[in-house]
Amino acid sequence: MDSWNTAGPGTYEHDAAPHPYPPAPADPALDPPTQNFARVPAPQADAFDLNPQRAPVAGYRVPEVPESAWSVDTRRSTLISRGALLCVLLVQAILTLRLGGSVFQDEALYIASGHYELANLLHGTPLPVDFADYFSGHPKLYPVLAALVDDRFGLSGVRFLSLLFLLATTTLLYASTRRLFNARSALGAAALFAVVQPTLTLGRLATYDGAALFLLALGLWLVVRTGRMRVPAVLLAAPPIALACGVKYAAALYVPTLVLLAVLTAYRQRGARTLLRGVVLGLGVLVLLGLGYALSGPLGGITSTTTDRAHGGDPASRLLDHSAQWGGLLVLTAAGGSIAYVLRARMVEMPWVRGSTPGRWRRALLGLLLTGTAFLAPAYQIHLQTEVSLFKHVGFGLLFAAPMAGLGMSRLIGPHFRNPQLGIMLFVLTLVLGMVQAQNAFSWPDARGPARYLRTVVDREGLYLAEESEVPAYLLRDRTGWNQWVNTTFFEYTAKDGKRYEGSDPAGFAAAVRDARFDAIMLRGGVTPEVDAAVEKALRGNPHYRLTGRFPTTTSSGDSVYRIWVKQ
Repeated sequence: MDSWNTAGPGTYEHDAAPHPYPPAPADPALDPPTQNFARVPAPQADAFDLNPQRAPVAGYRVPEVPESAWSVDTRRSTLISRGALLCVLLVQAILTLRLGGSVFQDEALYIASGHYELANLLHGTPLPVDFADYFSGHPKLYPVLAALVDDRFGLSGVRFLSLLFLLATTTLLYASTRRLFNARSALGAAALFAVVQPTLTLGRLATYDGAALFLLALGLWLVVRTGRMRVPAVLLAAPPIALACGVKYAAALYVPTLVLLAVLTAYRQRGARTLLRGVVLGLGVLVLLGLGYALSGPLGGITSTTTDRAHGGDPASRLLDHSAQWGGLLVLTAAGGSIAYVLRARMVEMPWVRGSTPGRWRRALLGLLLTGTAFLAPAYQIHLQTEVSLFKHVGFGLLFAAPMAGLGMSRLIGPHFRNPQLGIMLFVLTLVLGMVQAQNAFSWPDARGPARYLRTVVDREGLYLAEESEVPAYLLRDRTGWNQWVNTTFFEYTAKDGKRYEGSDPAGFAAAVRDARFDAIMLRGGVTPEVDAAVEKALRGNPHYRLTGRFPTTTSSGDSVYRIWVKQ
């Protein structure tokens, strides 16, 4: 009988016999210690049951695999993204600080008024004029802060304060975009926003635009940050939004955007609760604004500078052209990002992975809201037919379009950084345009030379005429009072012949010159050409005045000359 016949199920006779040699000892080099591996309990007899209804029990568990490495918020990726953000902020600071020049008309107005407002608050000193009657922001907010800084650090300190506001704005934009999308989009948004012309200019101007933009960015971040919390949490965003409207009245133009954004970012709420979040935020802002208005008293500047501003004569084509120059590239990128976001919620290496992402309609509305907000300021100023402060107001809309622009930049680069050269080209082009445009915008006549000369002429008794009277009134505030300076846009005067003049009537200024009403006159030309021509005509052959100084100055618009006449 064959010795290989089976002696039972699963055994062989030959194998059943005892082995004549003992087993070899284990080699530690070839057989590593078993304690380095997770111990797996021995399977029971039924673990190898071939019954398909009873699956075997695994002795280990495979960890969950992330969708893509760059989309995971690990400690390492967080440090890398924050390091990249610091580089962006450093570039923004360098490009901003390279801008320089003498005091701007608006800077002089707000800082000088802040000194008078501060004296009124601390010592009860009467105000020379009611600044609230024609300011486009509450005179006791930013101007007082600027005056406090100016007392200690001068104009450079107030300008550095604006830089801090804009750096904080870029940081909050990064945090908001990261919350909305991801770290790559956040870095793209911060990089593009940091180098556009309005950001660089507002970061160097000592005006309340930087403070208002920072407060809007803080409100934006709080709206996004509380998107997954309970409805009352959105009220945290109401104070900075209301304060932004007080600092600069035009900031109220962006309150509807923030209210709608509160609805679109309510991911955990559904139905009526989603709308309730926007209603709560809107009512909270309105209540705070109402309380502020009731405590501050009449604010005539709201109507004269914002809601019922006088119309100008600037054509819509020029306003559109300049708006496109200053923010068109970022808005175009935001439009591309909005379209890409509607088509695909996520850009991942494994597109078949599905997750809890907003629906297509929500994505479309979010892109339309954020990108469309960039058109609010240009549209309103086209309605007013004025280019005044457009180079500043464009930046407010770019803050809201920047998250979609960051998403567009991320989609342009592609997954796995397939096309980094496209993102680099976009950033470099935006940076170069921003540098050149900011340098051109941050250029105005240097009045420091004429002011030094006028210091030897003026005193506390005279009356002085200047086109941009706010500048010498600020530079010479230690020797003159605010009401001693008259600009060429408004003047009330009763001539010696009894005729009454009011407003910007050139005849009124000419009559005051013929009557030798002014003790010194400083003209440059270009601001009010009709008034300048009438004043110069009245000065010809006038025995009361003598031309005593000429001070050439150069700007991005060309050359001009300050001329000073002194009463004999």
